[in-house]
Amino acid sequence: MDCLRELEGKHAHDPLFEKNMNKPSRVFVPGPVIVGAGPSGLAVAACLKEKGVLSMVLERSSCIASLWQLKTYDRLRLHLPKQFCELPLTGFPSEFPTYPTKEQFLHYLESYAQKYEIGPRFNETVSHAEYHKVIGFWRVKTVGKKLEETEYVCRWLVVATGENAEAVVPEIDGMGEFGGDIKHTSYYKSGEEFTGKKVLVVGCGNSGMEVCLDLCDYSAKPSLVVRDTVHVLPREMLGQSTFGLSMWLLKWLPVRLVDRFLLIVSRLMLGDTARFGLDRPELGPLELKNLSGKTPVLDVGTLAKIKSGDIKICPEIKKLKRHAVEFIEGKTENFDAIILATGYKSNVPSWLKEGDMFSEKDGFPRRPFPNGWKGECGLYAVGFTKRGILGASVDARRIAEDIARCRNEEAAPSDRSVLMKTPPPLVYANRHNTDRWCQS
Repeated sequence: MDCLRELEGKHAHDPLFEKNMNKPSRVFVPGPVIVGAGPSGLAVAACLKEKGVLSMVLERSSCIASLWQLKTYDRLRLHLPKQFCELPLTGFPSEFPTYPTKEQFLHYLESYAQKYEIGPRFNETVSHAEYHKVIGFWRVKTVGKKLEETEYVCRWLVVATGENAEAVVPEIDGMGEFGGDIKHTSYYKSGEEFTGKKVLVVGCGNSGMEVCLDLCDYSAKPSLVVRDTVHVLPREMLGQSTFGLSMWLLKWLPVRLVDRFLLIVSRLMLGDTARFGLDRPELGPLELKNLSGKTPVLDVGTLAKIKSGDIKICPEIKKLKRHAVEFIEGKTENFDAIILATGYKSNVPSWLKEGDMFSEKDGFPRRPFPNGWKGECGLYAVGFTKRGILGASVDARRIAEDIARCRNEEAAPSDRSVLMKTPPPLVYANRHNTDRWCQS
C-alpha cells in the first residue's frame, strides 16, 4: 500500500516521472539473443546449451512453434520421414510413426525445449534490431502484450524467424466485392465448416493439395487454381520415401540423373499429370529446388481425387465477383468460399536494420546455402536454407560452434568464466532500476 501511495505521489508531483516510466527497460544479455522460438530457434538454443553458452529466446507468440500450433490444419503430418525432421542432439521417440502427426511433432518440440531447459520470453515482438558500432553490441527492441517496451543488448544476434513468418495474401481484383468467405490456410483447420460447399483453393503446393483432399473428406466440392507448372511425385517409391531415396542416389549420381530417375518412376506410378492440368516444369524437381527453392509436391492422395473428378483444376483467376470467380480464359463459376494456399514469407526486413547479410527484397540471406548462416558483427541466421528442418539443423550446429569459439577467444585467459566484454558503464546508467543484467 505504501508503494502505491509513493507511486501516486511521484505521478502527481514529478513531471518527469511518467515520461521516465514509459521509457523502455534495458536488459543486458551475456549470451546470444535468438529471435524466434520455432524449430530453428530451439535447435540453436539447444546446441548452444550443449556447449555451455546460455541464450535468450524472444518469441512474439504465446507458445513455441507458433506456426505449427496456431496456423496449421488439423490433418497435417510431416511430409518427410521423421529421421529427416529431427532437431540436433535428440531424435523422435522410436514409437512414433514414419510420418508423425502434427500433435506428435508438437509433443516432440515441447519435450525438446524441456530437456534443454529452453524458456523463451513469450509475447515479445521484436520491432527493431540494430548493431551499435560505438559500443559493439546489438540493440534489440521488443513490444510486449501490454505494449510495454524492452531493449535487449547483446553481443550476438541469431535471426530464427525463418521463411514462414508472415502469410502471403495476393491482391486479386474484386476481393472486396466477393460475398463468400476468403481465408488464408493459416486460418484453415478442417473442411468441416465447408461441408456441401463449393470451395476454390488458390495455390497448388503441398498445402493447397492437402487442403483439397481434406475438403473432399468432408464432402465439400473443391477446385484448385493452378497458375504455374508443378512437379507432383509419389511420397514413396520402390518401398522407400522419395526424399530418402533421392538423398541416397545423390551420393552416387549427379542431380540431373537422379531427376530423370524420379520422373520416370513418377510417370509409371502416377501417369501423365499434364493430362489432368498439372504440367511439369522443364527443370527436374531437384534441380528446380536447388535453383529456386520451389518444393515438389509429395502426393498423399490428392492426385487420385483429381483423376476421379472430385477435385477440379482451374486456371488463373482474373476477377472476383459477388458470388462468382471469373478466370482468365473467360469462364465464370460460382463459389461459396476461397482458401488462399499462397504460402508465407520472411519478415526480417521489417525489423532488422542492416543491409549486408539479408536481402531487403525477400528477407533471405544474400549468400545461398550452405554459406548464409553467418554475417558480420555477431549476426547469424537459421531456418532460411529452403531445406526444411534438416538444413536448419546443419546451420544451428555451425552457429553454436562459432559463438562458442568467439566466446572462448574473447574471455580472458586467466578467467575462462568471463563470457564477454561488458558494455561501457555510461551507456548503461541506471534509470529507475530498468537497466539490468540477465543470466538466462
